[in-house]
Amino acid sequence: MSTPLLIDTHCHLDESSFEHDVATVIESATTAGVVSMLTIGTTRESSERAVALAEQYESVFAAVGIQPNYVAEAKAGDWERIVELAAHPRVLAVGETGLDKYWDHAPLELQADYFDRHLELSQAIGKPFIVHNREADAEVVEQLRRHGKQGSLRGVMHSFCADQKTADTCLELDMYMSFAGMATFKRNDELRNIAGKIPADRILVETDSPYLSPHPMRGKRNEPARVALTAQVIADVREISIEEFSKQTTANARRLFGFPG
Repeated sequence: MSTPLLIDTHCHLDESSFEHDVATVIESATTAGVVSMLTIGTTRESSERAVALAEQYESVFAAVGIQPNYVAEAKAGDWERIVELAAHPRVLAVGETGLDKYWDHAPLELQADYFDRHLELSQAIGKPFIVHNREADAEVVEQLRRHGKQGSLRGVMHSFCADQKTADTCLELDMYMSFAGMATFKRNDELRNIAGKIPADRILVETDSPYLSPHPMRGKRNEPARVALTAQVIADVREISIEEFSKQTTANARRLFGFPG
């Protein structure tokens, strides 16, 4: 039986933990059947590194943005540079953006301002956006609703970990839902149940590597090859084969982001 072909829709290959072996990590992912990876920028500098990786490796593409926990550190000219980078042909998305009430790294008002900027940029250039949401469900949904009235939304809730009500609302707004290693953790039955109910044409998988390594590798550095572990768990919950689930999620990733294939 051939290896199922998967796309890791969210990783951070520019992180320092990959500094000395990123080529090996990418090769391992390819060997494991990961045909494409989306490496995500979190600051101006991180976004520039993401684009450089996408230029260097055929299977790697980039998303550029300023993640909510870093918006207070943004310097003059940083946002304008993100706008420039967003036009790059190897850049498939804007973000990650959104709201984070768990960490107290930036005022919520400033996070919301940058969330608006990313959403407006997404609509202006016709590339999808990636949402980071941590303990800010109501605020994120309100901001998405407001922008949905101004134009169509093309985006994904990255590493979804909210409740069923939030999932249903995001689906009503035509959002995609992406699941990472947390869906494999033993006590996360509720999250697995949510993943089991997402429509087949709206579900994605990711690693968020080097973070959130799935069971049984929890606690170790995560990498794109391990997206298969998360995919297997969700396929089991959905009572379909890993081959069928991989086909669904890969088709969804190509439809949303425009990955080749």
